[in-house]
Amino acid sequence: MEFLLKPWPWYLSGPLIAVVMFLMIYFGKTFGMSSNLKTLCAMGGGAKYADYFKFDWKAQRWNLVVVLGAIMGGFIAVTFLSDGSPIALNPKTVSNLTELGFQNAGDTLLPPEIYSWQHVLSFKGISILIIAGFLIGFGTRYADGCTSGHAIMGLSNLQLPSLIAVIGFFIGGLIMTHFLLPLIF
Repeated sequence: MEFLLKPWPWYLSGPLIAVVMFLMIYFGKTFGMSSNLKTLCAMGGGAKYADYFKFDWKAQRWNLVVVLGAIMGGFIAVTFLSDGSPIALNPKTVSNLTELGFQNAGDTLLPPEIYSWQHVLSFKGISILIIAGFLIGFGTRYADGCTSGHAIMGLSNLQLPSLIAVIGFFIGGLIMTHFLLPLIF
């Protein structure tokens, strides 16, 4: 049981992801969280508002199992398989976060400097959520998929557009981390 309380090593979790991707490719399925949410929106009547949601969502019902599994898996991992120890962050990362105003970096998954109700409901917090939500939605639609879809499924299928998207995700992440995040905080 103690093995479950520690992060799984790459040589175990990586091949498990590869097996899942192989099975999905074998059965002709594609994966991505944005596809799952697209199915959920179509199921909820999104086609009334946008042609993007006009498709046979019933053929994609299995996507909803992925969403449910992600929610249940996260709950089980945090509630039953976590020992409550702080997140192992590089000391330089902790130092950089402290300079930006994050206290006790790594103690929680969601830093209270961003995710506490006090900060979320402030003008700055609401602005960040609205702008970030717009950028994520726009980027996901423009790239025709999300990071999990392109980085895991698309690269598994050797798709050039996915490789280009993943390179873009990394460049965007680096720009955000090194240039924009210090301006925001």
